[in-house]
Amino acid sequence: MASTKAGQGARAAQRTYDYIVVGAGSAGAVVAARLSEDAGTSVLLVEAGGSHKHLSVQVPAAFSKQFKTERDWNVLTEPEPHLGGRRIYHPRAKMLGGCSGMNAMIYIRGNKADYDGWAKSGATGWSYDEVLPYFKRSENNSRGADRFHGDQGPQHIQDLRSPNPVVQRLIEGAAATGLQRNDDFNGAAQEGTGFYQVTHKRGSRWTTADGYLAPAAKRANLTVLTEAHVHRVTLSEGRATGIEVEVDGEMHAVRCTREVVLSAGAFNTPQLLMLSGIGPAEHLAEHGIEAVVDNPHVGDHLMDHPMYLVNAETSASGTLAEAESPKQLVNYLARRRGVLTSNVGEGGAFFHTRAGLDAPDMQLIFAPGYFWEHGAATHDTPAMGIGCSLVGAKSRGQVRLRSADPKDQVAATFNYFAEQEDMDAMVAAVEKVREILASSPMRELVGEEIHPGSQTRTREELEEEIRRGVEHTYHPSCTARIGSEGEGVVDPELRVYGVTGLRVADASVFPTVTHGNTHAPTVLVGEKAADLIRAAQ
Repeated sequence: MASTKAGQGARAAQRTYDYIVVGAGSAGAVVAARLSEDAGTSVLLVEAGGSHKHLSVQVPAAFSKQFKTERDWNVLTEPEPHLGGRRIYHPRAKMLGGCSGMNAMIYIRGNKADYDGWAKSGATGWSYDEVLPYFKRSENNSRGADRFHGDQGPQHIQDLRSPNPVVQRLIEGAAATGLQRNDDFNGAAQEGTGFYQVTHKRGSRWTTADGYLAPAAKRANLTVLTEAHVHRVTLSEGRATGIEVEVDGEMHAVRCTREVVLSAGAFNTPQLLMLSGIGPAEHLAEHGIEAVVDNPHVGDHLMDHPMYLVNAETSASGTLAEAESPKQLVNYLARRRGVLTSNVGEGGAFFHTRAGLDAPDMQLIFAPGYFWEHGAATHDTPAMGIGCSLVGAKSRGQVRLRSADPKDQVAATFNYFAEQEDMDAMVAAVEKVREILASSPMRELVGEEIHPGSQTRTREELEEEIRRGVEHTYHPSCTARIGSEGEGVVDPELRVYGVTGLRVADASVFPTVTHGNTHAPTVLVGEKAADLIRAAQ
């Protein structure tokens, strides 16, 4: 793998490649590594950020310490119309491995109904039975291989090394309220309660940079260009011919002979498409950009999982309040065990808030510590947090250009709770969490409710508190979705409509957001994209 250190970045940008992959995240790292397995091809992987080798990346419990640092795109939404005009912070990773280096490491593939629904809506080849082999191929599960899992892939999936007793009690409390125990949310059924498996290797985070890019380092045909900001895709006579990229303050036109693959995420992929003249013509004209392909779906259909945190004080010891103690640091550095190996959201549950749904619409995330304002807020006594993540959300938003400046942030609006049924589900989830906290396994551990607060009782009060405090589960998607021509941005083979030689491979292609954490399905997109690209040659 060609280095970009010591002034080699500009030289790398002056070459011609068979393939150019933009974005080295949960999908882009996969696409580039898989394409480079063919020694007869040359691949350039371009990443705006730098290295993922930082202690706050490696230490699972420290993931939120990366927010609002140089490794974060630090996106702020437009005023949200159904949240009283609040602007919502969205961390997005800017480094090798992308959000696989900044997420909470929960390994959830989604529900079988997600993929079968995609296929029924026109995403041919994306049914559950067709994508399961890709999940298994990517996976190195510490439990071994079986009908649902693989143990030879690049992505380490393991059980927590030091599961927290507080989370164990929360699971017992959830079971006491009627949720069945589930030891594998990625197996035969998703519903139930239990510990999550995580993207760890022996107590440390495992990213796609670790699993896919590091083993590719010996390949001379893969060049990784870091700290390089792509401004647009270059197009000629309806074909993608390369990219314009800024390296060390200088612009370079990099050419490719086969395909450009955008893996820049649900915000930056539609931004790059629009900057390249692919998007809503009227909107592009507002920013002085001529539309090469007029497609109003670029940046539309933005979906996410709004999440409200219920926090309660606890008398239990061993919570994340002790994470920064010298004892825990020594335990982590010497043995890779203890509180610092926690991914924070260690366990949880999936359940239906109402009948008639194809999949559980609510995910609970159990944390052995206080979590508020994306981990930035503190509380003066030990606490526990239970996230109510609406994985069956219906509300949709959009991503638009703020300006024609490639370095300007996008204008994103999620429209959380535009649909009343989303609010109904969230209220039901908070009520369920209160039932869990009042259950016999939990009763002696639970103190004062911090959020929404014991004074919040009526439905109107709950709705008001939810609108005031709701955040999200860091799962933006669907902004360059698979759909038929006239209904989507890419076809089922991830080719951008109206342009040849250009594909998208990241969470933006999801026709609808999956019911659960989005890292695993994004890796799936990378795996399948690489096969689709190779099959086309």
